[in-house]
Amino acid sequence: MTSSGGGEGSLQTRLRQGDSAGELQVDQAAEAAAFLGLVIGENIGEIMVEKRIHEPLEDRAAIGLRLLAEADPLPSPSIEDLATSGIVLVLDQITDPHNFGAILRTAAAFAVAAIVTTARHSPEATGVLAKSASGALELVPIASVQNLARAIAALKERGFLVVGLDGAAPDDLAASELSAPLALVLGAEGKGLRQGTRAQCDRLARLDLPGAIKTLNVSNAAALALYIARRAIA
Repeated sequence: MTSSGGGEGSLQTRLRQGDSAGELQVDQAAEAAAFLGLVIGENIGEIMVEKRIHEPLEDRAAIGLRLLAEADPLPSPSIEDLATSGIVLVLDQITDPHNFGAILRTAAAFAVAAIVTTARHSPEATGVLAKSASGALELVPIASVQNLARAIAALKERGFLVVGLDGAAPDDLAASELSAPLALVLGAEGKGLRQGTRAQCDRLARLDLPGAIKTLNVSNAAALALYIARRAIA
């Protein structure tokens, strides 16, 4: 996996967790001294630094610091590897990297145990996703599965209560009885949950909103649902 454009924080996290950073390239090495000092100070692996000399540019203010690191792929746990406690998020064909990254960031904030998503119809771990996740890409395990309905069935076999979020559901999530281990299932904006995914859920619930607008961006819906769920199972 090549991490680029995800920001220094994301790169630092990967290095702190012991990932193999094969190469770190920097423009203007002097400006990277603080970052490299942090890495070297923590005795994180070996880093090769290449200093590149650039021709003078008219607009020196436009020159920024660019970091590139090659790292091993992030581990993808199986459903059987997930702890049977806490909360798991299940994402049904959420393909936008900004939304996926924002959900990852929220999941890290609410101590979500893992995110389950399909190997297809999910975004790659690009710089856009990493930047949106603000370091959470390395903090929340992502279980990639071939068939989401079968993965949900496997979660249920392991004791998870599976609740799908649906704006047309009769029950309000905040008024629902929730217990751990809990799997919250979110669908793509516009399409919502697919029929096969809906059929596997133990129950469906909506987010009851008091204002004139009754729907939320999927990343905001994830944040609100996790807040409600955390309070319910605490």
